Amino acid sequence: MNRIDRLSAILIQLQSKKIVKAQEIADRFNISLRTVYRDIRALEEAGIPIGAEAGIGYFLNAEYHLPPIMFTKEEASAFLLADKLIGKLSDVQVSQAFESALFKVKSVLKHSEKEHLDNLNSKITVFNREPAGSDKQNLFLFDIQTALSNKQTLEVEYTANYNRQQTKRFIEPVSLCNYDMRWHLIAFCKLRNDYRDFRLDRFNSLKVLDQHYQDKDHISLNDYFKRMASENSLYSIQIKVHDSILDEVTSAKYWFGLVEEIKQDDHYLMSFANSDIHSFAKWMLSFGDKAEILSPNELKHIIMKYVKELSERYLG
Repeated sequence: MNRIDRLSAILIQLQSKKIVKAQEIADRFNISLRTVYRDIRALEEAGIPIGAEAGIGYFLNAEYHLPPIMFTKEEASAFLLADKLIGKLSDVQVSQAFESALFKVKSVLKHSEKEHLDNLNSKITVFNREPAGSDKQNLFLFDIQTALSNKQTLEVEYTANYNRQQTKRFIEPVSLCNYDMRWHLIAFCKLRNDYRDFRLDRFNSLKVLDQHYQDKDHISLNDYFKRMASENSLYSIQIKVHDSILDEVTSAKYWFGLVEEIKQDDHYLMSFANSDIHSFAKWMLSFGDKAEILSPNELKHIIMKYVKELSERYLG
């Protein structure tokens, strides 16, 4: 990316949120902080009203607005893919809101880009266990996002999976996450006086209350999964993956409970929290010698057992 394009992209990034840290800009464009400072000065010299809070970040004057933005064909294609995913992996309210937003995006596209999207639309499909359509269940995603942002307590009617009993809960949401192709809310449950993993499709009703809490009162999502692993509700798994198969691993890593990923030389260290160690072992077998199990030993023994059984079947 040349400098002119980068300056334009930085300007758009500054308008995308209230405060933007210099390190965020550096990470996005893979440039040094010194280069970020030079770019910010260049924008200021061009008459852009950029403010700064020492030690926090940069911001645009609230009265400053960019002229209408034109999207590239690649950006328009990304919106189309997002629309396909959101239609399958969200609820009816989010799907309708994104569809409305996409119409606004399409309205500013050039004719050739609109034709490009029309040609792609019928050729991209996302399959999921949940049927699409207007009768799609309300997962209360908007209300939950509001509660997370404002740190508000939720009153919910929840149906437990193990006994199908419906109970009223007052919960303080910690994190919204999607795994196993379903939305989950990790929250502190006042009824159980502990943290719980609530599946959104088991909420029968949900109400945002005018009761607030502090982030410091609760653990992070990573700490929750680590705690679950230490309590034997989940297995804590560490593997080393060669970067040549990263794409294959990425396609399912969240499904199997990715908690942390660290790049080291030509490989990645990955940590998982997973309840089904046998399914995880079968997944690992598909990577051959490009993936190595670091822990636990139980997973190594399961892999060895599977390999022995396969050897006996095909070589014995």
